[in-house]
Amino acid sequence: QAQLEESGGGSVQAGGSLRLSCAASVRPFSRSVEAWFRQVPGKEREFVALMRSRGGSEFYADSVKGRFTISRDNPRNTVYLQMNNLKPEDTAVYYCARATEYTSNPSAYDLWGPGTQVIVAS
Repeated sequence: QAQLEESGGGSVQAGGSLRLSCAASVRPFSRSVEAWFRQVPGKEREFVALMRSRGGSEFYADSVKGRFTISRDNPRNTVYLQMNNLKPEDTAVYYCARATEYTSNPSAYDLWGPGTQVIVAS
């Protein structure tokens, strides 16, 4: 069964950078979409960024546009989220997920990683 596992979370000062990785145990279907979401306690899971598994068609939440970049390394079956100019409001648990539909709706994603914590101190 396919699995996703995030890594790269941690604590950083505001204005700093982190790169999250999401390693997949199984290569995605050519029409799959991979995305990053985030969640803080008491709030709904929030869309961050997505891209098609074959590459391209990147899409970002307005709150991270211009600061975050999603990319992938196909030979490694790994998706990345480069996060620059981090703000305290970026503090959350970050999840990677996979779907067969190009959408920012988390309900459409049926494969999720366990998440990695990001803390941004002011």
